[in-house]
Amino acid sequence: MPESASPEQGQQPIRESFGSRLAAAMASRGPLCVGIDPHPQLLAEWGLNDDAAGLERFSLTVVEAVASLAAAVKPQVALYERHGSAGMAVLERTLAASTEAGVLSIADAKRGDIGSTMAAYADAWLRDGSSLAADSVTLSPYLGFESLRPALDLAAQYGRGVFVLALTSNPEGKSVQHVGGGDSVARRIVAAAAAENQRYAGSLGSVGLVVGATIGSALEDLDIHLGPVRGPILAPGLGAQGATPADLRATFGVAYPTVLATSSRGILAAGPSPAGLRAATEGTLAGLRSE
Repeated sequence: MPESASPEQGQQPIRESFGSRLAAAMASRGPLCVGIDPHPQLLAEWGLNDDAAGLERFSLTVVEAVASLAAAVKPQVALYERHGSAGMAVLERTLAASTEAGVLSIADAKRGDIGSTMAAYADAWLRDGSSLAADSVTLSPYLGFESLRPALDLAAQYGRGVFVLALTSNPEGKSVQHVGGGDSVARRIVAAAAAENQRYAGSLGSVGLVVGATIGSALEDLDIHLGPVRGPILAPGLGAQGATPADLRATFGVAYPTVLATSSRGILAAGPSPAGLRAATEGTLAGLRSE
């Protein structure tokens, strides 16, 4: 099994790496991450108020329903932030409930900054003892990949992980990510992640990438190869956003075994019944497992 990087002198020993834990979860349960996206419309469809109480009922119901089925859950941080401190308190309880239920958590925060500010973000989302600590967090590298260093190092120290935005499916992303053609920004991000994963022994590193499930031929167009990354690929867009399991196999090719497909609305629309959520999760998993 992969192991985390060795701690520096004076640091506390570290747990099993995030990459190792995620690989085990994907092998035993399947390559699915369920997004927890409490949009106002979904809250209304579930018969819940658009307030902290509705947010908590929604979030904990999803965790309880899918924790034994999905490899990971992914709360969308912005949809908790919009409720202020009460919403962030719900997020803390959601992350704690995920840990208690035995499912890995990915805080979809897309943080990115420089220096002491990036170090503070890392401390919030990745340090043991932080009330917001998740198993992993999404990061934005567009102030330079190396600006993420505090998060990369803290994740390694505490056996947690990161997912770095590389190729997103929104049309605006091309204006930054595709710049450079054969030496594109996205390709450099992928190469930097591959280099970072050299610190991890074994088959799966803890520095993952976010690559949209609906990017079409972008990997081929930009001559990007994900196999050498040796890290997990978080692929949002399965289900309601239009991507199918067949699309995932065609898009990711030889890297498909490392892809953690994300479905949010396609599963959440089956609520508020826990049985409905479980059935939708099981159906999605069946599609991902089929040849």
